[in-house]
Amino acid sequence: MTKLAQDLTPREIVAELDRYIVGQGDAKRAVAVAMRNRYRRERLPEAVRKEVAPKNILMIGPTGVGKTEIARRLATLAGAPFIKVEATKYTEVGYVGRDVESMVRDLAEAAVRMVSDERRSDVKDAADDAAVERIVDILHPETRAPQAQQSNPFAASFGSIFGNFGQPQQPQQAATQTATRTLPDDEAARVRAGAKADVERGFYDVRVIDIEVEESAQLPIGMLGGGEQGGMGGDMSEMLGGLLPKKRVQKKVTVADARRIFAQQEADKLIDIDAVKREALRRAGDHGIVFIDEIDKVAGREGQRGPDVSREGVQRDILPIVEGSTVQTKHGPLSTDHVLFIAAGAFHVSKPSDLIPELQGRFPVRVELESLTAADFEIILTQPENALIGQYKALLGADGVDLDVTVDAIAAIAEIAMRVNEQTENIGARRLHTVLERVLDEIAFRAPEEGGKIVIDAAYVRERLESIAGNSDLSSYIL
Repeated sequence: MTKLAQDLTPREIVAELDRYIVGQGDAKRAVAVAMRNRYRRERLPEAVRKEVAPKNILMIGPTGVGKTEIARRLATLAGAPFIKVEATKYTEVGYVGRDVESMVRDLAEAAVRMVSDERRSDVKDAADDAAVERIVDILHPETRAPQAQQSNPFAASFGSIFGNFGQPQQPQQAATQTATRTLPDDEAARVRAGAKADVERGFYDVRVIDIEVEESAQLPIGMLGGGEQGGMGGDMSEMLGGLLPKKRVQKKVTVADARRIFAQQEADKLIDIDAVKREALRRAGDHGIVFIDEIDKVAGREGQRGPDVSREGVQRDILPIVEGSTVQTKHGPLSTDHVLFIAAGAFHVSKPSDLIPELQGRFPVRVELESLTAADFEIILTQPENALIGQYKALLGADGVDLDVTVDAIAAIAEIAMRVNEQTENIGARRLHTVLERVLDEIAFRAPEEGGKIVIDAAYVRERLESIAGNSDLSSYIL
């Protein structure tokens, strides 16, 4: 039986992370304790719970060793909203660019998507049934039950302001909506049951039908666009867009596509979007994880030379977000008091002490990630779930190729990747992708025509790579 995330011990969390990430035991322990502390906090009395803040983590290590993957897998394991942002894309307030509060708005969006998907999954069967009924209405309009035509009470009022949104529908559209049943009830029920069974088993999937798709009315007022800043502009635009009648567009689609479109529309009707937003904001505030990469690129103090005058300003803008503040999003206010922030950087040129002291103090847990060795590369190639060798076997297997990579070939690939990392830039496990692509380039090209079993041994690997790996200038371009 699969354990719930809140029941996992730190040791079990590390074991789960070991399935996907090789090595880096210290970093895994740090995030496992951070995750467990969140569930410990939820068991505390309300008065104490408010005072317990998450212990943010600073990961220090070269690129390609697993920093981002550890945070991403942790969020997946916890079922928590997660975003990854680059510190370098933010600018100090007053400069052109993204402000740091946008990371909190991005987290809110991720949480809303997550909760919406869960709610849609809960109503999937009911929505699919309703979608099939709508398709049967189109295929057999003579069996359709009479429906009262719906009108938007605000259409007339807003129509005079925003153009022709309030104009009545075309006569043929109104006639279609108010079509009445022409068959006797028992005959109509029999026809509908048969048609519904045919639609569900895919008998009509390739048949093309005409459907009406609703599109939100676009406000012709640029000032209310809201844009990235969210806030009142985005809320006002959403409110007015909801009041205006939907724009109906006629489309020709297959029954399979119509079923998908109708199912999505019906699911939207069945879920309470306000409840979704409330739950999303709660989940983002209590369980959200923000991974700030390249934090070392904004490390710098006043007086240091260089053109990046806003680096310290970016740090000072990030500080209140990490300390805990409330940011207005288009879904409502989101407090970052209990959001877990994980920052990461290589710190090749700068060092953690180059960050402003206030920001350093907000990342009390420091872990250093080790560079990967050739032995680590061998494990990465073969042991984790969806390991690279397994991926390539599956890809070529789609063309009928039975790929067999021998043990000595794997060792040769790992050794060459390690050597190239030492001679050029160390990009960690990402080097394996370039090396493997070079090894398998010819096989992937010939696979559809040849098929059969292909064995890759150490001799073949060296034949493909030695001339390149031995020349540091050449390998810097190709590998």
